[in-house]
Amino acid sequence: MKRYKWHKIADSVEELPFNENNLLEVEVAGKIVCMAKHNDVLHACSQKCPHAGAYMEEGYIDALGNIVCPIHRYKFSLQNGRNTSGEGYFLKTFPIETRADGIYIGLEQEGLFSWLK
Repeated sequence: MKRYKWHKIADSVEELPFNENNLLEVEVAGKIVCMAKHNDVLHACSQKCPHAGAYMEEGYIDALGNIVCPIHRYKFSLQNGRNTSGEGYFLKTFPIETRADGIYIGLEQEGLFSWLK
C-alpha cells in the first residue's frame, strides 16, 4: 500500500499560474512536478517525459485528456500515466487533493521503514 506525504502547493486553483496549455511546473519538497488542468480537474505527473527527457510543461493536453510530449508527441494518460500512443513508456503520476484550506499533492514516502509512518 502506497503511503503519501501531502504537501500544500496553493490556497486555491485560481492561484496556480497555468500556461495557455493548462500546464505548469511546481516545486514540491525539492521535487519539480508538472501539473495539468483538464476539464477543471487537476492532475500531476513527472516533470520530464520518460522517453527523451522533454519538459512536459512545454507540451499540451489533447482532446481526450492525454498529456502530449513536446518532442516526439508521445501521449500519456493524466489519470494513470500509461502511454496511450503505443510506445510502452510510463509517466509517473501523483495524487492531488482539493481541501477546504487548499490544493495538496501527495508524494510517496520513501525509505526502508516508511510503511511505519
